[in-house]
Amino acid sequence: MIHIVRNFFGPVAKAPSPLLAEFRQALSHEMLQTERLRIKALIVTVVLVTVTLSVAYLLTPESFARISNGQFDLVSSYVTTIPLLLFEFFILHKVNQRIATGGDIVVVRRYLSALIETSIPTAVLYLHMDWMGPTQALAFGAPLSYFIFIILSTLRLDFWLSTFTGFVAAAQMFALAMLYHPAQFASDPHPDIAFQSIRSLLILLGGVLAGAVGVQLRRQFEASIAATAARDRVTNLFGQHVSPQVVERLMASSPGVAGETRHVAVMFVDIRAFTAAARVRAPHEVVERLDSAFAVLVDVLDRHSGIVNKFLGDGFLALFGAPIADPDAAQRAVAAAREMLAAMESSNIDSEWPLRIGIGVHIGPVVAGNVGSPRRKEYTVIGDTVNFASRLESLNKEFGSQLLISAAVREALGQHGSDAVLLGEVPIRGYDDPQAIWRLY
Repeated sequence: MIHIVRNFFGPVAKAPSPLLAEFRQALSHEMLQTERLRIKALIVTVVLVTVTLSVAYLLTPESFARISNGQFDLVSSYVTTIPLLLFEFFILHKVNQRIATGGDIVVVRRYLSALIETSIPTAVLYLHMDWMGPTQALAFGAPLSYFIFIILSTLRLDFWLSTFTGFVAAAQMFALAMLYHPAQFASDPHPDIAFQSIRSLLILLGGVLAGAVGVQLRRQFEASIAATAARDRVTNLFGQHVSPQVVERLMASSPGVAGETRHVAVMFVDIRAFTAAARVRAPHEVVERLDSAFAVLVDVLDRHSGIVNKFLGDGFLALFGAPIADPDAAQRAVAAAREMLAAMESSNIDSEWPLRIGIGVHIGPVVAGNVGSPRRKEYTVIGDTVNFASRLESLNKEFGSQLLISAAVREALGQHGSDAVLLGEVPIRGYDDPQAIWRLY
């Protein structure tokens, strides 16, 4: 169900082509969610830094005057941070809109946003160079603030966007260090090109590493979405009443769903006299009792690798050996049937509405596959084996029994069916010749 392809950066999960559009939409949604998280984290970070700076300045203005040669201006700091906050709130609004409408953000806009955001530390560095000189400014906090934007770019889940962020930061810092020399600090030594190149290279490397982490996160999202899509596909085909163990085996084996002949044990289960008893009870009581009974029976099926193919009012059709072939299908079906009878007896002890079930099991060839309209299909089985199993179950009323099996099932059981009692050759509606029927309970 899930095919793995390799691109430049390694394996990336690829959804099956019929689900490709849905897969891409789900991945886009997850990327928008992480983008929203990144923007919120950036807003919180900028606000905290601005508030901390403001409080520190109000408490110790002399420290700022000493660092900035008396030129520090709190208003100038707000001139850089407030436009950034307004820009981020605008982007956050657009991202929320895209999430609500199921859209996506144009790639060019992502790069433009990265360029604008990463230029903010450059503007701050420019102010610091004017206040304290190039040498001191380049050793102060502004160059380090580039890493905030680089780290948060990881949440973009895009290698090239993170690399672009690192490149913009490295290029702008290097250009400012080498080309801008305020006149009032002309006596400061000229920046060493090798020293500044190494600093810029480390910033660029930070962007590359952030991109690599983002790619890994994206792979995990893709794998998770693809696995969910595959699991949903199994559920859509085989119903919600498939045990987790069977789902895992279906996903691992990737069974075909086109019509094919399989050797399957078919079980029909019916709750005796349920309709008559339901007439004298409130609808909610009927539903609650039916749900509790099915919960007990389906739990037993799950333990024996059976699946409920469909619910039939106060009964259901269960399969063993489809959609996954099982050489022990007959033994599993009978073992499940025995346990279901015992489980119902136990559940009746504490119930004001005791129930009695009838079970019929037959094994043989069926045509199994995906049947339905182009818009809605389900996995089902068709053939004489299914019809005969249904007839077997209905014979429980005639014999006062609870578990009847066919001669084919008795033969498959071998010594495990030694307690089976032959009821003889019994006429079966729809069959010309009488058929051998065996009783287990």
